[in-house]
Amino acid sequence: MSSNNRTVIASPAPPVSETSAEMSELEFGLIVASNAFHRWITHGMSAAGLKDLMPLDVIVLHQVSHRARNKRLSDICFLMNVEDTHLVSYSLKKLQNLGVVQAHKNGKEVTYCTTDSGLEYVRRYREIRETCLIGSHLSDQKHNAELAELVKTLRMLSGTYDQAARSAASL
Repeated sequence: MSSNNRTVIASPAPPVSETSAEMSELEFGLIVASNAFHRWITHGMSAAGLKDLMPLDVIVLHQVSHRARNKRLSDICFLMNVEDTHLVSYSLKKLQNLGVVQAHKNGKEVTYCTTDSGLEYVRRYREIRETCLIGSHLSDQKHNAELAELVKTLRMLSGTYDQAARSAASL
C-alpha cells in the first residue's frame, strides 16, 4: 500500500492506526529490531561459549558486569526498565547456577557480581561483537552520528511509552 509516494509496510500487529500509519510502522520496526537484537545477543553469547541462555539472561549478565560494581536486584531492574522482578530474579538464579554470577548477602541486602568466569564470557562476547557487528557494519563516523541520534529518539520513545502505560493502567 502506498501513501504520499512512500511505501507503507502492512503488518499483522500492532494494528495500523488511522491517524498515524508512521507510528504503526515504527512499532512494527521495533518488534522486528527487538527480535533481531535478541537473536544476535543469544547467538553472540553462545559463540562466546555460554550456550542456551535466553535474551534476558544475556542482558542481565551484561548489567551485572557493567562497571564492575555489585548490584541489587532492584538496581538491575531499574537500569533495564523491567517491572517484573521475578523475571530478573530467575535469570540471576540461572546465571548463578552456571557459575557466572555470585550473590553476596550483607544483612538483608543481597547484591550480585560477575565471577571471573562470567567476566571471561563477557570479554569474549565483546570480541565477537567487535568482529561481527561493529567492525563489519557500524564503525564509521556517519553511522556513529546516526546511532547517537537514534539513541536520543529511543530514549524519548521509552518515556512516551512509559507515560502511555501509566495512562492505560488508570483507565
